[in-house]
Amino acid sequence: MNLRWLWMLFAVALWPGWAAALSTPCQLKETQYGSVCVCNSSYCDYLEQPELQDDNQIVVISSSKNGLRFTRSEGSFLDKNILEVKDHQWIDNNFVADAVVVEQNKVWLQFANVPQRFAINVSIKTVQLTVQREKRYQKITNFGGAFTGSVSHILQQLPKALQDHVYRSYFHADGIAYNSIRMSIGGSDFDLLPWAYNQLPRNDPTLSNFTSLDPRDLQKIEQLKRLKAVAKLSNLKIMAAAWSAPPWMKSNNRWTGYGQLKAEYYQAWADYHLKFLELMQSKNMTVWAISTGNEPLNGVIGFFFVHFMSMGWTPWQQAIWLNDYLGPTIRKSKQSQVLIFGNDDQRYTYPSWFRKMRTSRSTALDYLDGLAVHWYWDEIFGPHCIDRAHAEMPDKLLLNTESCIGDKPWQTHGPELGSWGRGESYMRAYIQDLLHHFNGWLDWNLVLDERGGPNYVHNYVDAPVIVNTTSRTEFYKQPIYYAIGHFSKFLPEESVRIEAITNETESFPQLSVVGFQRPDGSVALIVYNGENLPVNVALNDSQRGAFSLRLPARSWHTVVYK
Repeated sequence: MNLRWLWMLFAVALWPGWAAALSTPCQLKETQYGSVCVCNSSYCDYLEQPELQDDNQIVVISSSKNGLRFTRSEGSFLDKNILEVKDHQWIDNNFVADAVVVEQNKVWLQFANVPQRFAINVSIKTVQLTVQREKRYQKITNFGGAFTGSVSHILQQLPKALQDHVYRSYFHADGIAYNSIRMSIGGSDFDLLPWAYNQLPRNDPTLSNFTSLDPRDLQKIEQLKRLKAVAKLSNLKIMAAAWSAPPWMKSNNRWTGYGQLKAEYYQAWADYHLKFLELMQSKNMTVWAISTGNEPLNGVIGFFFVHFMSMGWTPWQQAIWLNDYLGPTIRKSKQSQVLIFGNDDQRYTYPSWFRKMRTSRSTALDYLDGLAVHWYWDEIFGPHCIDRAHAEMPDKLLLNTESCIGDKPWQTHGPELGSWGRGESYMRAYIQDLLHHFNGWLDWNLVLDERGGPNYVHNYVDAPVIVNTTSRTEFYKQPIYYAIGHFSKFLPEESVRIEAITNETESFPQLSVVGFQRPDGSVALIVYNGENLPVNVALNDSQRGAFSLRLPARSWHTVVYK
């Protein structure tokens, strides 16, 4: 029996006592698209938060296409030798070459069943990385994911121990340390059926039937209580958004399609949000923030291809509702501390959406505490849209509030289990957003089933964790999960972005990096090598000095030091 399995058995034997705090390695499983880490009721991989023992220690946490998952390496500023992150080695008969070997700054391929090596005449590139702590930018507020009706439904079918592993994997410090969730007010596209509060009686602006929370939300609340207990999380930031009003409030009297809120129900719709906040607080689940509504353009121009719950707004309409109804209703209530985020739609609407709002109500944006962005077209529309919005509204928080892969016609609909490429999409996006003023990120569904559902419109997409709902005995942590974790786990609230730049000048550099100083004063650098070759990194910190790293091909790393 190999040493890895001996270690797993040792950890399992001690679970769930004091060993719950121990780091446990990934149980790696190959898939059609790559590899995943398997968790079951008795075993799951975790990583303790690295604690720096002295001012010279450097800890590197690494994940790679070859199979590293939150693997720890250590070095010291006193060590003049390069710290090499050793990649995971395994034989895969689908590949001609089964190993990449690095010797004396040359790259060699070791071919399966062939004794000799063949040299690729390419030297390993060295990238200069300069860290200047004195240059400081935005603070981190929250990382998290969506607790949709689909997520709640899947979790409810699982054994309690397996549910707890999901909660711990996401929200515990030994997991990836999420501190936030997004949930819908009423239903969303990831529910078993479309629904809203006060569907009956119709034409009821007093919302006489909205006196208690729906059983679906009550189930979520019980699950969130368990989540907080398992994760030892005292403060869970809940962000809420409505997909649609009940059909009788809308111009088209439907859940979806081209339709907006009728003007006579503007105050009722503001009261609807306030009632939800009050009922949530009555269950000791205080909502941290709301938005002005999920993807308002879906009900204006997106109805051709959007068939799930949606409600359209133009920016001029939304400004009137926010300025004259929602804003005053919330600010004059006992829920006045709840933050309000605007737009909750795609990057390409920035900053024009807010400029148009000002033309309708010049003071509407005063009610906004933040701006909410979805990532779905970010590879087409660059971050300059966000830069302009931030320049015009520098006092507003910026959050990415929804992201997933598998929604486009040219993508696989549903999971590509183990896909490293999909994880790389997340890695690039997180780095880009954090370099452009974002304060955090809320991903879409925490978990989905093997098809990427369930939901009422068969809108199947991917998720960081996929649950085997056939056996209900295990779930799979995908590369997406670890990509997110390289940020969320190591960047607690109040971490401040600092200058971290390389000397690469190419349009598509081999190395991407973003750096933060954490509340305890330590530095965390997230470094991404997107090429099929290793890279040397010559790090120079303005306060700590120089250090050298060698990072394997197609890999992500979080470098932590004081």
